[in-house]
Amino acid sequence: MFWAMLSIAVGFVGLAVLGVFAVRVFVEAQRLGRQVADATQQINRAAEELERAAAGAARTSRELL
Repeated sequence: MFWAMLSIAVGFVGLAVLGVFAVRVFVEAQRLGRQVADATQQINRAAEELERAAAGAARTSRELL
């Protein structure tokens, strides 16, 4: 009887540990998703700035020719 209760207790503890790890993975995945979204916004802003700068440079080069 002791071994059966011990195995049930160990199984429960194992499931609890897996649950804790699952929550940690979920939280880290959300954090990574936010970082990716922030990086995407920064890249988009940089691309828009580059497009504006290229348009200005093209205008300037047309005026010089």
